Amino acid sequence: MSAAEDFRSGKGESDENFPVGSFLIAPRHRPAIFAFYRFARTADDVADHETLEPARKLEILERMRATLAGESDADVPALALRQVLAERRLSPRHGLDLLEAFRRDVVKLRYADWGELMDYCRYSAAPVGRMVLDIHGEPQATWPANDALCAALQVINHLQDCGKDRRALDRVYIPADAFAAAGATVDDLDRAAASPALQTAIRGLAERTLGLLAASRPFASQISDDRLRLEVGFIQRVAEDLARRLVRRDPLSERVHHNKVELVGLAGSTLIRLWREPRALPPGGAQTARSPS
Repeated sequence: MSAAEDFRSGKGESDENFPVGSFLIAPRHRPAIFAFYRFARTADDVADHETLEPARKLEILERMRATLAGESDADVPALALRQVLAERRLSPRHGLDLLEAFRRDVVKLRYADWGELMDYCRYSAAPVGRMVLDIHGEPQATWPANDALCAALQVINHLQDCGKDRRALDRVYIPADAFAAAGATVDDLDRAAASPALQTAIRGLAERTLGLLAASRPFASQISDDRLRLEVGFIQRVAEDLARRLVRRDPLSERVHHNKVELVGLAGSTLIRLWREPRALPPGGAQTARSPS
């Protein structure tokens, strides 16, 4: 095993808050998506490890970067991803961008404002969607809508897990200016239930996230691949519902995640929405940088 794999948390695709390579994805694309997922999951587990020293985390992440970039063969998940990408003639840029986010997770525990948080999401979230789009041969013109959806998903995860991230890693993604504007403090995250001030801060961020989701709303209709279109439409629908829940629920003391029955209902409403919405070319047309194998 590589050093990175030694620190895997044991989490898998079924443990994630949003679908990873579900049955909707065409079988020919799943190996590449799962290779990227295993790479990302491993790097995330290294960055989030509760006892590993920061210097050791950065050393392991650098080994992953060097392997993905073709400078080494030392890391198993990175080597597997590099080989898959080479077979499909795809760039490793999205994996390299993702590693930048994990390096930040090691050394950066606080965010000043929304802009700083969005810059983090540019590296932590957008590359995941961009990679899936590249694997499917979708045009880069879909990236703006993708980036908005991925950033929204990232903020939703941050808000749902705000108490856990503070307890386990002293990592706080709620920006300092959001705390200040609401009259809240980081220490409010240590309570069993959110204070009124913290609820105000979370509500404001959830409302800004709904703005991101408004920007990503046309995304699914811009996608050529029918199966990916359904997957993205479902994720969009789930994200919208979660963001609305975070406007009115306390993630420290109340359930925000959907149960299976609720997810079935959201899947049904997704089908209705996509059936009603016409296809749309992404801004700039439908030129594709490369075709999937």
